[in-house]
Amino acid sequence: MPVKKYNPTTPGRRQMTGYTFDQITATEPYKPLTNFKLKAAGRNYSGTITVRHQGGGHKKLYRHVDFKFNKMDVPAKVETIEYDPFRTGYIALVCYRDGERRYVLAHKDMKVGDIIATGETLKPIPGNRMQVGNIPVGLEVYNVELIVGQGSISVRSAGTSAVILSQEGEYTQVKMPSGEIRKVHKKCYATIGQVSNVDHGQIVLGKAGRKRWMGIRPTVLGSSMNTVDHPHGGGEGHQSLGQRKGPKTPWGKITRGVITRNKKSTDKWVVRTRRGKLLQG
Repeated sequence: MPVKKYNPTTPGRRQMTGYTFDQITATEPYKPLTNFKLKAAGRNYSGTITVRHQGGGHKKLYRHVDFKFNKMDVPAKVETIEYDPFRTGYIALVCYRDGERRYVLAHKDMKVGDIIATGETLKPIPGNRMQVGNIPVGLEVYNVELIVGQGSISVRSAGTSAVILSQEGEYTQVKMPSGEIRKVHKKCYATIGQVSNVDHGQIVLGKAGRKRWMGIRPTVLGSSMNTVDHPHGGGEGHQSLGQRKGPKTPWGKITRGVITRNKKSTDKWVVRTRRGKLLQG
């Protein structure tokens, strides 16, 4: 999808780019599959900020997207391609043969009138959802299920896709978008294709206000704070860090050169890490 540029009528417009929405076919969502989601602004039940830099943003309705795909071997016809304010990829409203409608994550070439289905063994065409053990090696997939029966939890961002590398025993080796190679049980499901809105990474916001519309509040430099608020704070104006161990988080944790991944329980499924480290021969 091409990215449109704006005329430099203001300083904010000079570098700004946006979507053309050529793939979008509907401007209003299917109301039975939406609901209003209360904003928390990054605060917990007591009002304490637990996630920083959240708040404000444009009003938006939440679309219930189907990630379970529990209607097996029932064809569905794509009725509309829609924008979803809660995710980067586009979604599609599909109508199953029995009349039920659901939202699904659209692939990059999906269009109105396409027929998709979910089943153990189907024709491996974009949009169809199959067990990874039955998907030919070399095909791109998204909406990947990592635990049998859990539903898709991985490879759902705009323009992303994983690649089926090999079929070995009861597991399939899948190369994730990060470069990590991991084993996925052959009974897990994945959708053929690549997530829509592939030009999402080419968008230039152009001005700070556009970030605020997205519900993201400003990030303040630690060196601009007081000593009591941040390890980098204090001094007259901007000072050097003055710390031998390098930059730290607001809570005093070292930020560079420290491994933060703590998922040892899933290491047994990882063949090669995103950094190229081989965990299994």
